[in-house]
Amino acid sequence: MFHPLENIKDYDVILASGSPRRRELLGMLDIDFRVDTSHPVDETVPAGLPAEEVAPYLSRLKAEAYPLSADEKKLVITADTVVIIDGEVLGKPVDEADARRMLGCLQGRTQKVITGVTVRTAKGMTTFSALSEVEFAPLTEHEIAYYVDKYRPFDKAGAYGIQEWIGAAGIKGITGSFYNVMGLPVQRLYSHLKSI
Repeated sequence: MFHPLENIKDYDVILASGSPRRRELLGMLDIDFRVDTSHPVDETVPAGLPAEEVAPYLSRLKAEAYPLSADEKKLVITADTVVIIDGEVLGKPVDEADARRMLGCLQGRTQKVITGVTVRTAKGMTTFSALSEVEFAPLTEHEIAYYVDKYRPFDKAGAYGIQEWIGAAGIKGITGSFYNVMGLPVQRLYSHLKSI
């Protein structure tokens, strides 16, 4: 049977991310891949790096950390997602108070969500990013506390997962890719993989 990504069938496709959401999203492309998180990096961002460049920078850093020899048929995919409001990058919250603070900043406003993706093979490396805008409805402190207490969003940029309760109850609209907000702009990735 024809597969739209027949061109990468001989590659050992590796998702270098521990995110269950990225695993689920990449799985939607019906390709064989494995997850490998054995090459962690120090995610320190250079001072002065513009907020819009943080996610692509970090995805590239993660890809460069993966050892790849010139004769290996490996295809490594890395990604990083950030939420930006008022020029500030919101990464993953450190605790409940930080999660509530982040969600307090976002409620009733529109923020940018940027995912940087890097695809690396022995032939080279390509990095791209996708931008979505997410508009939050105003949420009360009690609603924010409910979400943080029940869903524990400490592994999510901006302290929320759009596919969870808060997405249904608190998000008025999205401009751009929904999947990008979840953590992987799969249509952009699919288009790139077709060109390899």
